[in-house]
Amino acid sequence: MPKMKTNSSAKKRFKFTGSGKIKRKHAFKSHILTKKETKRKRNLTKATTVHPADVPNVKLMLCKK
Repeated sequence: MPKMKTNSSAKKRFKFTGSGKIKRKHAFKSHILTKKETKRKRNLTKATTVHPADVPNVKLMLCKK
């Protein structure tokens, strides 16, 4: 049976932390920034972790167990 391929879009969007959690960036920070508050834009800059309910699907896309 052939090896599973890693999803190319997922490998660009997610990184693993040292403890094994998955980091992701916030959405809504690419355009239409004039109507958003400065505080909101600043908070969208920071990375966060993937929600526990989504972790199995992300790991499947990254071919990690």
